[in-house]
Formats: sequence, structure tokens, C-alpha cells
Amino acid sequence: MIDRITPRRTRVGLVSGGLGAYWPQFPALLPQLQASARRVTERLSTMDCEVVDAGFVSDPREGAAAAEKLRVAGCDLIIGFLTTYLTSSMLAPVAQRSGAPVLLLNLQPTEVMDHESFDTGAWLAYCGACPLPEMANAFRRLGVEFRSVSGYLEDERAWTRISRWIKAAGVRAALRRGRHGLLGHLYPGMMDVSADPTLVSAQLGGHVEILEVDDLRVRVEKVTEAETKDRVELAREVFTVDESVVDEDFAWGARVSVALDRLVDDFSLDSLAYYHRGLDGETHERVGAGFILGASLLTARGIPAVGEYELRTSLAMLVMDRLGAGGSFTELQALNFRDGVVEMGHDGPAHLGISARKPLLRGLGVYHGKRGWGVSVEFDVKHGPVTLCGLGQGRDGTFTLVASEGTVVPGPLLRIGNTTSRVDFGCDPGEWTDAWSASGIAHHWALGTGHRVAELTAVADLLGLKLTVVRP
Repeated sequence: MIDRITPRRTRVGLVSGGLGAYWPQFPALLPQLQASARRVTERLSTMDCEVVDAGFVSDPREGAAAAEKLRVAGCDLIIGFLTTYLTSSMLAPVAQRSGAPVLLLNLQPTEVMDHESFDTGAWLAYCGACPLPEMANAFRRLGVEFRSVSGYLEDERAWTRISRWIKAAGVRAALRRGRHGLLGHLYPGMMDVSADPTLVSAQLGGHVEILEVDDLRVRVEKVTEAETKDRVELAREVFTVDESVVDEDFAWGARVSVALDRLVDDFSLDSLAYYHRGLDGETHERVGAGFILGASLLTARGIPAVGEYELRTSLAMLVMDRLGAGGSFTELQALNFRDGVVEMGHDGPAHLGISARKPLLRGLGVYHGKRGWGVSVEFDVKHGPVTLCGLGQGRDGTFTLVASEGTVVPGPLLRIGNTTSRVDFGCDPGEWTDAWSASGIAHHWALGTGHRVAELTAVADLLGLKLTVVRP
């Protein structure tokens, strides 16, 4: 019912290589290594990425040619496959010129050599580990960051690690190429939420587009009755509509939703953070209060939209969404010491794709702590493993990733038009809350499905950010 956007596919550059001096000495070696390189290309092509294969290089001149091809391709990740020994001069230009993170693969043909039958030529096909320390030393001296995965061709543990790096490269690319909307003004007094847009561009890349509430108001005014009716019908398919929903408020939320879609399209936005206080029921207040339906639908499409001007949380939600974890706007609600769980969620927009059941649309006469009234989204996140992810900020302005893994468990929930989940972190909820609060996180974050710390570790590495994992 909701058509997700199609993000740009992660572009992975691949170069394989070995020392050309071996080929005349061991005629069967090169064909074997090239077959291994083709297998790596096949496996990479199944990982929802575009593979730019620069071929097999045997000397520094071929390495330089491959470097130029991959530089022009604009890759998000460069993979160097060490099929056997090769000199660092063959891959140095590839690593230096691309501007993309580098991943070195040492994948030997099988788990172990047949020591009884192998000669030198057969052994050399298993010798990808030999140049790895050389590459590491040379790259460090050249100022090139790198990471590596060692295993064998059909080693699923190795391929799981490779997949994490490709996902992380996709997240990095989404942030570096992203356009992030910031609409309205800061919620008064929320010192932890304030963010400098220039720091986003400096540390994560991308562009922050500053928007006015009037940018949305003029689009709301142009929405037709037919478009509003169609959006109401879509919402009835997506949500269970509670009897508390007032028809007039439902139609207004639908109208604002259509306008939000146009705003996102017109400014080519990949995420949106907003807040506008307004006054006494005037148009701007009504626009500010009408976001929740449309922002939830946008988030489900893969365009995170959050309230309270929470730019850093909209970015954290984008990270989680691109990892396939969903990512919903979340804060602490209460601690349940009897059941040993932390209750968390938020009023306002939510990621519908991670709801445990068909989400509820509830009518509210007041938004607590905010001006206005209307419809709000209510659901519990799918029961099972979850990960919290937030973007913290230190005194010097440096961003950090903060994460914690837990489990959503069943139990009683509030029915106040909020997303609410009971999360068990395997420890006393008070101790977890103290540790989480001491991590540098602000009071909002993204909650996504699955345990994602391993993936977030790769994301933090490629972004050059510190990752703090809270495990009391």
C-alpha cells in the first residue's frame, strides 16, 4: 500500500590481483586465481550493490589503470581482492585515488590446503594472507584507512562481515549525498536537540536545507479535495482508524500529508526534521499540528520525518532505515521495575514498517507539550530483538554514534496516541537508564528491529565516528 523509495544502489569497486612474475613459472595459477575473482564478483552481485569490476592486475601499471577506472566510477567502497602475493605498489594508487573507503579481502580457495599433494604453484593460490600485513603497513604510511576480511571463498562468516561493510558503505553514501530538511524552529528550551547544520555537512557530508513553515503552508493550500479524499482512503487501508478520530481532523492530516509529499519532492529531501509552535489555532499552528499522518507515511517510504526539530535523530533514523532496521522516533516514557523493562516510544511520526500489527490512528484533543490537536499514530514495535541508535554530540561539536541492543517483550501499553514498546535490556531498568543517559545521547533516538551493533560498528568506522555501546 505504501511505495517505498528506491535509494541509489551502493557502488562497489573491485580490483583483484597477484604478482605477474608467477604466471610464467606456474601456468595453472593465473586461471585459478581469475576463477576465484569471478566467484567474488558473483557473490558481491547478490548483495544489492552495483559492482564496478576493474579486472585482474599483475603489475603496478595495471594497478594504476584500475585506479583511474575506479576513480571515475565514483565508488562508495573499494574492495581489493588479494588472490595471492602482490606488491603494495600495485594497490596503493587504487586506495589513494578513489576517495572511497578501502576493504581488503583475503579469501583463499578452501578451508585448508592439501599438504600432501600441493606444490609451490598450488600453495600460492592460498597465499593471499601474505601481502595483507604489507598492504596494511603501506596504507598506514600513505595515510589511507583500510579494513580487511580474511577467510575462504565459501566462508559464510567472512561473507557476513563483507556484507556489513557494503551496508555501511551504503549508509555513508546516503549521508554524504543526502539532502536533509530542517523546517520551522527549535522546540523552546531543548538545549540537547539544537544542532549546527554546518557540522552535519562537515562530519557526515550532505546538505541541510533550511525550510520555513510557509514552504509547507502554500503547498497545503493547493491540495485539492480529490487529493485529500484519496489520501484519507490510503490512510484507512494502512491504519486501523479509532472512533476517536474526528473527520475534520482526519481530512486535515491527509491534506497536510499530500503537501508534505510535494515538499519532499520539490526540495529532493532524504529526511525531514520539523517543529512549529503557532498560536491560537491560526493556520501555521494547524499546519504544525497536522504533520503526524504524513510524516509517518513518509518515514514508511524510507524518508525519515521527525518532530521537535530533531535533526540528529532524523539522521539516526536514516541510518537505521538504510540498514533495513526501520527506525522510529523514540524517547523514554517510564521504567517498569516489576517486569524489568524500559518503556519507550514517542508521540508523532513513527516508522510503520516495524509495527507489531496494523497501526492505529487515534484522535487527540491535545498534543502534550505542544500546541494543536488532531490525529496521532499508535503502535507497539514488533516483538523480538531491537537496537537503539542515536547521534550524540560532545562539547567540541563532534558527533558520536550511541547504540544499545535489547528485546521488545509483550505486556501492558499506554493508549494515548503514542508508539510505545517494552524493552528488556537484560538488566535492572534503572541501571540501564543511567548508563544510557551517561553515554552522551540526547533525549531522542531511533529504535529499529534486529540486533545491529555489528553493522553500526562498521558504519561508525566508515564515518570516522566513535561508537558507544551501552551494555550495563
